[in-house]
Amino acid sequence: MWYCRRVGQGLQRPLRERLLLPPGWGSRAGAAAAASSLPSASPGGLYEALAESAPVHWAESGLVALQAGTGLPWWLSIVCAGAALRTGLTLPLAAHQGHLLAKLENLQPEIENLVKRLRYEVSIHGKQLGWSEKVARFHFRKNLGRIVSELYVRDNCHPFKASLLMWIQIPVWVFVSIALRNCSVGAADSEVLAVQEQLSIGGTLWFTDLTVADTTWILPVSLGLLNLLIVELFALRKLELSRFQKYATNVIRGLSILMIPIAATVPSSMALYWLTSSFMGLSHNLLLRSPTFRRLCHIPRTKSDSDTPYRDIVSAFYTKYFLKK
Repeated sequence: MWYCRRVGQGLQRPLRERLLLPPGWGSRAGAAAAASSLPSASPGGLYEALAESAPVHWAESGLVALQAGTGLPWWLSIVCAGAALRTGLTLPLAAHQGHLLAKLENLQPEIENLVKRLRYEVSIHGKQLGWSEKVARFHFRKNLGRIVSELYVRDNCHPFKASLLMWIQIPVWVFVSIALRNCSVGAADSEVLAVQEQLSIGGTLWFTDLTVADTTWILPVSLGLLNLLIVELFALRKLELSRFQKYATNVIRGLSILMIPIAATVPSSMALYWLTSSFMGLSHNLLLRSPTFRRLCHIPRTKSDSDTPYRDIVSAFYTKYFLKK
């Protein structure tokens, strides 16, 4: 094969093991760190500059326009805004991510075959040229990186493209969160002050005032449990995780728990938005497991795909937590 004959050419790094996590979860985990600084950011610092940035003002205007245009109470407008953003913006990106990851998975058998042939050819070539084991290993890794890169180009599925969801969802999550906080705490702008007054009576049930934190902790705890559920559901896709996957999963579990006290210190409007965003994220991630929806999105079928994904979730959950020795 022509791939394996180009032993001496310059290359990139080989394919690395990918962590199997729900699309978009990395964005919530990354944004959690940013969120922790929102309530306590000092004046004149990074938070103030971000709070006065154009994207945040656009988010404020969008929220006000949505509430004024629909006439809905503010709590329902926030829920609708979170649902609309996750459905209209991040769901298509998540489907695109699923398409790329399916292509990458389908490439693995071809890559494994090329690895075997390349290792054999490097071994033969090394013996002819008198290479040491270290030199042979260097040429093997170089050429493997080139081969894998060429396969990515051929199938248009470079792993970096799968991170597009994260790079868009994190900023949107942060901008809308800060916009809601600006509206909740008020500002010199008379329009924002008017919104603050509306938010103070725009809640429902136990959180009637959206400008203050939820002292019952119902919203924060619900958010934490929902994020933990997302992590556990998608950890079930592999009952046997690698060491790196176990470490990353535990880190995200920790971030999910950390979000509880954070959500308990921010205005209820923010906690409600976060809860809505997480709920929609879970719904969309489950939807992306549906064989029918995957066909509609033209996501290639892979060896790991199942015709009964939801039954498999229940079965894996029972096996992991009830049949554990």
